[in-house]
Amino acid sequence: MKNIKIIGIDLGATNIRGAVVNDGSIAEIISRRINTKGTEEQVLEDIYYIIDKLINKNIKAIGIGVPSVVDVEQGIVYDVQHIPSWKEVHLKQILENRYHIQVHVNNDANCFALGEHYFGKGKGVKDLVGLTIGTGLGAGIIINNQLYAGPNCGAGEFGCVDYLDNNFEFYCSGSFFNNVYGLKGEDVFKDAQKGDAQALKLYGEMGTHLGNAIKLIMYTYDPTLIILGGSVQSAYNYFEKNMWERIHTLVYPKSIECLKIERSALENSGILGAAGLYFDAN
Repeated sequence: MKNIKIIGIDLGATNIRGAVVNDGSIAEIISRRINTKGTEEQVLEDIYYIIDKLINKNIKAIGIGVPSVVDVEQGIVYDVQHIPSWKEVHLKQILENRYHIQVHVNNDANCFALGEHYFGKGKGVKDLVGLTIGTGLGAGIIINNQLYAGPNCGAGEFGCVDYLDNNFEFYCSGSFFNNVYGLKGEDVFKDAQKGDAQALKLYGEMGTHLGNAIKLIMYTYDPTLIILGGSVQSAYNYFEKNMWERIHTLVYPKSIECLKIERSALENSGILGAAGLYFDAN
């Protein structure tokens, strides 16, 4: 990976951020607010703006993570969240035709897992799951040092699995507090920081549900490492105990013994993971 320079692009809900990644280090990050209500071409112009500022003859490839389902082989992006005009965008072909270098496209949760695998706490770990816990619940899966996204980029959608009267995302994300109790997650977090008993109880409930989601992950993929990312990981101390209590009901004690759960410490994991798409493919 040394001296291979990749442009990593993180397409978010409201902003696009990009930087040149070289051996896991990032220089200047370029960002731009997305015209989310714009046409397909107008949003593409926002992406061009970022790449045009970063591209030079030493760039080997472009990697881009998007919050949507992706045809990974063709680089086609479908139904991007918060960008209504992006129903079917042949992003790989469009960017390769414009810049004449390799382009790799995948969804943002998969990029998070790759960022951790190549540059973060998953470095040197063959089998891991990167679990992003924010407004929603997303995951990326690394098996034998390679990203596994499935033929339709649908692998790792544990949040969509039926659970209780809804699905895991309903109960295991930052939206849990509003979904179940009509409370804002930020308010519950602030109260928990003050030691409020009710707020801590709610985090304990969320931890129980998250522990059940992790049991599902263990039964299906049995990774040795799960890395937590997203905004909710900052409240880890408030739900850790209940989470592990549920994990310890797994029927395979050896799997629990081998399992580590870490919190991401990687800054700009979306950009780094997007760059990691190149290394995963080559």
